[in-house]
Amino acid sequence: MAISEELLQNIRKRAEAWLTDDYDKETQREVQAMLDAEDTAPLVDAFYKDLEFGTGGMRGIMGPGTNRMNKYNVATATQGLANYIKKEFGTESTLKVAIGYDCRNNSSEFAKITADVFAANGIHVYLYSALRPTPMVSYAIRTLGCQSGVMITASHNPKEYNGYKAYWNDGAQMIAPHDKNVISEVNKIRSMKEVKLNGPDHLITQLGQEMDEKFIDAILKTRLSADLIKKHHDFPIVYTPIHGTGGQIIPKLFEEAGFTNLFTVPEQDVVSGNFPTVVSPNPEEPAALELALKRAKEVDAELVLASDPDADRIGSAVKDNDGNWVLINGNQTCLLYAYYAIEQRRKAGTLTDDQYLVKTIVTTDLISTIAEKNHVQLYDTYTGFKWIADVIRKNEDKKEYLGGGEESYGYLWDSFVRDKDSASACLILAEIAVWAKEQGLTLYQLLDKIYLDYGYSLEKNISVVRPGRTGAMEIEEMMSNFRSNPLKDLAGSHVVEILDYSNLKGYLVDDDEVFTLEMPTTSNVLQYRAEDGTKLSIRPSGTEPKIKFYLEVHANPTNEQELAEAKSGCTERIEELRKQIGI
Repeated sequence: MAISEELLQNIRKRAEAWLTDDYDKETQREVQAMLDAEDTAPLVDAFYKDLEFGTGGMRGIMGPGTNRMNKYNVATATQGLANYIKKEFGTESTLKVAIGYDCRNNSSEFAKITADVFAANGIHVYLYSALRPTPMVSYAIRTLGCQSGVMITASHNPKEYNGYKAYWNDGAQMIAPHDKNVISEVNKIRSMKEVKLNGPDHLITQLGQEMDEKFIDAILKTRLSADLIKKHHDFPIVYTPIHGTGGQIIPKLFEEAGFTNLFTVPEQDVVSGNFPTVVSPNPEEPAALELALKRAKEVDAELVLASDPDADRIGSAVKDNDGNWVLINGNQTCLLYAYYAIEQRRKAGTLTDDQYLVKTIVTTDLISTIAEKNHVQLYDTYTGFKWIADVIRKNEDKKEYLGGGEESYGYLWDSFVRDKDSASACLILAEIAVWAKEQGLTLYQLLDKIYLDYGYSLEKNISVVRPGRTGAMEIEEMMSNFRSNPLKDLAGSHVVEILDYSNLKGYLVDDDEVFTLEMPTTSNVLQYRAEDGTKLSIRPSGTEPKIKFYLEVHANPTNEQELAEAKSGCTERIEELRKQIGI
């Protein structure tokens, strides 16, 4: 899409402001090269807007420019966050923050700049001395009594990206009013001249092995079948950190838990922000686990585990009944955790009315069925662990948290952390595997047992990528079209309910009735529900140039033959739905 000459001139003016002494010589050279280039697309993408500091922080492609992740945008964001911390807690208080970073290019530099700006503002900094998983920042905030924290990471994004995740004093990412208030303070910083630098060294404390040990000990206390781990200590497992932070913690965690037969993937143990063995370091992508599966075949493993670069998401694979390796998706891992948490307590006689699970609105509804049949309360939240953490915070000291997760491969097993955590998720999934083995089942067979007990569901998530300024406009147009031209059926099943979270309105199609959705705020999500249980959810990604489609279909098999038929039939219905909506 062409842009006007007036807009291009405004973009050039924004870029020319980066040719001053506020920016280093290398940055100035790169900006000048964009200004001089005949192709204006790189210049436009780098400067057509400010990199948005959203409700979870910011994430973007690295490079010079107002719309890029670089040390200058990191510094101004930190100054805005520091200003808000001092406003909220007062300058007389002993203010503290925790900072961590992952394996990405420039992550350690961005973390040090963040620490420097906080220290220059008189705020004591606890900085991890080396790369560590995202959940360890949440843990440090809670353990050390910090008012805030920052994790430098772009999670599972491609190697060109980096990001800045901001946390509040409960160890969770911020929600209202703090999210909007921080955004306001960050937006007030218009120049590097407003950023305080060169903070004193005595205000920066390095975090190392002692915090690792505390974090590991906290996870070990959450096990439900520690005795079975001891009995099946030689259960063969392959684990890969996909070049990221998980390798710093997870192998040690498994050793401390008692597992003695953990294999790693040497090529992917190498810490690298270039992720040399994968196109995308995302455990949702089958290609990211190819080397781990190869290793599993070599050592005859029974379980494959993976974590993304900042080790908050978990990927996994198991053998099916024919001995072939199959990937377990995020919905299935959520099912396994929820089932295990309930079943273990039910057998122990400790299942009570004050316990609850949490999932997101785009995660499988089969978890709702499991919770309902076991009289466990279930909360449905928006995508993003800050919403799961908000439920935990509101129920603190009132109800017992049994776990919470989302389809995008994130799970939080216990509430001592307030963000998704692959370390505990990996350990507990391995524990579930040995618990199943004790009953003569594989994890694959345990999943089938859940499907026969509670019903079968099949989910497929499809992302349509639309990069850049024109892509953002196209995504907005797609959302508008689905709202203004609502679907009448989903793969042949009549639509009975439309939920629009952008205005918190629900529509009962047959009754022509409108009702209010009970959610904490609005969100750009549209959801269709059909009379046979089929569900379609549509939302733009908050961190990547994508629009996401979540497809879910159901069946109710009563025996193994019917289950096989259900799997085949649901696969066909998913494909039919995919074709219907044109993705």
